[in-house]
Amino acid sequence: MSDLSLSLRTSFFSKTPPLHATSRSLFAPLLSFSRVAPCCSLATTQRAARPVPWGCEIESLESASDLQKWLSDSGLPPQKMGIQRVEVGERGLVALKNIRKGEKLLFVPPSLVITSDSDWTRPEVGDVMRRNSVPDWPLLATYLISEASLDTASRWKNYISALPRQPYSLLYWTRSELDAFLVASPIRDRAIQRITDVTGTYNDMQARIFSKHPDLFPEKIYNMETFMWSFGILFSRLVRLPSMDEKVALVPWADMLNHSSEVETFLDYDKSSQGIVFTTDRSYQPGEQVFISYGKKSNGELLLSYGFVPKEGSNPNDSVELALSLNKSDKCYKEKLEALRKYNLSESERFPLQVKGWPVEMMAYAYLVVSPPSMSQSFGEMAAAASNKNSSKTRISYPEIEEETLQFILDSCESSISKYTKYIKGQGDDLVSVSAKQANRRLLLKQLARDLCTSERRILYRTQYILRRRLRDMRSGELRALTLFNGLRKLFK
Repeated sequence: MSDLSLSLRTSFFSKTPPLHATSRSLFAPLLSFSRVAPCCSLATTQRAARPVPWGCEIESLESASDLQKWLSDSGLPPQKMGIQRVEVGERGLVALKNIRKGEKLLFVPPSLVITSDSDWTRPEVGDVMRRNSVPDWPLLATYLISEASLDTASRWKNYISALPRQPYSLLYWTRSELDAFLVASPIRDRAIQRITDVTGTYNDMQARIFSKHPDLFPEKIYNMETFMWSFGILFSRLVRLPSMDEKVALVPWADMLNHSSEVETFLDYDKSSQGIVFTTDRSYQPGEQVFISYGKKSNGELLLSYGFVPKEGSNPNDSVELALSLNKSDKCYKEKLEALRKYNLSESERFPLQVKGWPVEMMAYAYLVVSPPSMSQSFGEMAAAASNKNSSKTRISYPEIEEETLQFILDSCESSISKYTKYIKGQGDDLVSVSAKQANRRLLLKQLARDLCTSERRILYRTQYILRRRLRDMRSGELRALTLFNGLRKLFK
């Protein structure tokens, strides 16, 4: 899945698949006004986000039941599902009756959905946001904070009360926790970037809007902690609805559904029933938890946004990124780097590995890394193929350097495996003296990190096996050919 990149210079969100939706791009430009120099740094990730004064404990059923009652009183039709404590996820929707395959469920009316068009309880706050043309993501983040701060005065009180006060997504991990537990995983860098991006967005909003209207945006309410919370809610709950002109929305009740890699159904607006629905792709018996898909995401991406890691081997979409880099001592380093930059690639790139294989772009990049000076005329073709912008759009092949290329990928793979193995073996009882709740949280984070690293190393092991077998077959074939050639030479002596 694609990474989240919120550039603090251009104020843009790039693509990342949405929750409960198709894998379409979610994010639009953040702020349309000019930039100020960002005043954030990675140092901001050193402190943990303090719990906000609203929301509930992630496993709370009481608040979820209150939400269900309020939704029913507000127009949600009778449901075939109810909120219960479940094995997969802290809370989930469980079938109360038999549910057939192909049946439509939910029917949440648009009046119970939060979008950028929703009315603000404090309209003067919404007016300022819209006058500044703030795009959907930061607008909705601010909307959540505004409504949450009003408590019972907001119509969304029951929904906000049922939202988790502090989820386990990587947005809430401290820098020291990321460094300690995800030292071997590429997801660590993406988590740091995400935290930095949200921090930069808050700083931008503070400089451009909040500080200019302190009566409407007091810092005791609109601060870094509340922004981390609201963005965490958006990352884990915001959906894109294709049939509502690609509108992004928070859909109460529907966001209690948990993810399963074994289903492919997602939320959308149904014009005939005029509600948000999903169509089941399997049947459910009473008592069974009902699932939807959050998209074709790797275990790392699921941990990044949603705070959980599927059971090892259960996610067919799981992947791990493998880093490949140019060798700075290469005689053609400058020429190769120039070829890469022409296609917006750098001297070090990461490529997704899956159990079933690796992308052709990775092979092309590896060809470029190992290619000798005599192949300089092919550097451009290799770089284009590595960026998936080669004109022919076909897999390139250079048999003369195939073995060296596979060996280079294998070496990179084994180097990554060693980092995972060192981390997994080195995990000890390193808990510090903290409160029971903090200790339990730390143990949970360690377990999540271990589960992630184990699943990612599994993919690397599979890749290692494939590469070793391919190299063995290649070398044994060369040896047979050499033996045959030497035998023919003896015949003609």
